[in-house]
Amino acid sequence: MKYTEISHFSHPQHKLIFEHTEFPFKCDGCKEIGIGSRYKCCICDYDLHTHCAIIPSTTLFHPFYNKCTFQFMQTPPGNMARYCNACEKDINGFVYHCKLCGFDLHPCCAKLPMVLNDGEMKLYLYRKVSSPCHRCGRKGRSWSYRSNCKNYNLHVACVREMLLENWDKLYMGHGGRKLEREVIPCLQNTLYAAHNSRGRKGSKGKVKKCCEIAGFAVQIVISAVLGDPTALIAGVVGALMSRT
Repeated sequence: MKYTEISHFSHPQHKLIFEHTEFPFKCDGCKEIGIGSRYKCCICDYDLHTHCAIIPSTTLFHPFYNKCTFQFMQTPPGNMARYCNACEKDINGFVYHCKLCGFDLHPCCAKLPMVLNDGEMKLYLYRKVSSPCHRCGRKGRSWSYRSNCKNYNLHVACVREMLLENWDKLYMGHGGRKLEREVIPCLQNTLYAAHNSRGRKGSKGKVKKCCEIAGFAVQIVISAVLGDPTALIAGVVGALMSRT
């Protein structure tokens, strides 16, 4: 359920307004990047992913961890650095934590759809797959999205890395000040390099088509990791990728 205006415990001084944005933002709850739907305080420039703003229950169960009970926390527990078991990235803010197993999930990672469907291609979320990732060429590692044709596979961790490689220096280089415009990393060269590194043979046209399909799959996965897995946002991601 979407609310146009909410009060939130993390920002009690002002109401947060629901809106859509085609430009990336940094969530003040989980400290991760977002795009598309968000709740925003225009007075303080305070932003939250929808998943960070609307917490239906402080308890969460995930099909990948059927023995775990995750509890929502505003800050990571303990004094040691923690990382998300879905994307392998640091936990710096809002988190779902299982006290029994010690597992942690970013709110957006905890709510990643099990199936992404754009009408032509379906991508299924797996805890681990035996196929190599299009970006890093490795197997296993973090959670992955794999196409129904089994030709395209992308680690959630690799998506995070691609985003952080391009944006971390922008955020930190400006003293943490938010920027109005950033761009999604261009993946075309990455996909061509991954294809060639595996020694796949074929005509240039076939390779190009393969990379185009893989690129669209990546757009959908990026939009899901950024907190808004809709066809509209996937199209925006594609448009931003083309500008780089």
